[in-house]
Amino acid sequence: MSETNLEQFREVTPAGRLTLQNSAMLKVSLQNDQIQAKLGSMVAYQGDVRFEHKGGGLGRFFKKAMTGEGTQLMTVTGTGEVFLAHDKRKVMVLELDNDRMTVNGDNILAFEPGIDWDIRRVEGAGRLAGGMFNVVLEGTGKVAVTSDGEPVLLDTSTPTFADPDSAIAWSGGVRTSVKSDVSFKTFIGKGSGETFQIGFDGPGWVLIQPSEGPTIPEHSHGGQGGGGMGSFFED
Repeated sequence: MSETNLEQFREVTPAGRLTLQNSAMLKVSLQNDQIQAKLGSMVAYQGDVRFEHKGGGLGRFFKKAMTGEGTQLMTVTGTGEVFLAHDKRKVMVLELDNDRMTVNGDNILAFEPGIDWDIRRVEGAGRLAGGMFNVVLEGTGKVAVTSDGEPVLLDTSTPTFADPDSAIAWSGGVRTSVKSDVSFKTFIGKGSGETFQIGFDGPGWVLIQPSEGPTIPEHSHGGQGGGGMGSFFED
């Protein structure tokens, strides 16, 4: 087969550590350094690269235990190029400049070492829906997130509400709240008859995916609570 027909798929020239290879794949370029990435997201790599699953510290271990949630991270270290993807989802690279944003744990693909992370309860959630915990990223560097479909960016200067699993990320200055609706319709196919939305208000933005996340059979939920906010980091 002639390579002429394949040229469109050649790897791109890197622009820093995190570069979009295409709409569904991230290219990571390492020069004797490291990043954090979603465990299992590596689809290919070249060079001297190591992958290690590490815990996030004692404090985050206890938070994981309290929330009952866990998405595993791996530390990717070395010199070479690594290609990451997750279920053919759309990949976006966002940048923090001494700033903060909150991300649904299931939508995080990778982030640079200049960024710290923590698990925090969504403001206003209280004990509703198991607490609604998400991941706060803070610092300077690039963050790669995924979206199940083409997302929409909404300005939160107008009060905005979203399904918890549809909200991918929101900016640091946005105030959040939780709204609970109970109606006859919510009892159909729902175990508790309650539905929850996250409210966003104040200067900033929220990124919404056209999906409510992966479908989980009702019998597989068990006793794990988490407010339907996807998965978070596991130690």
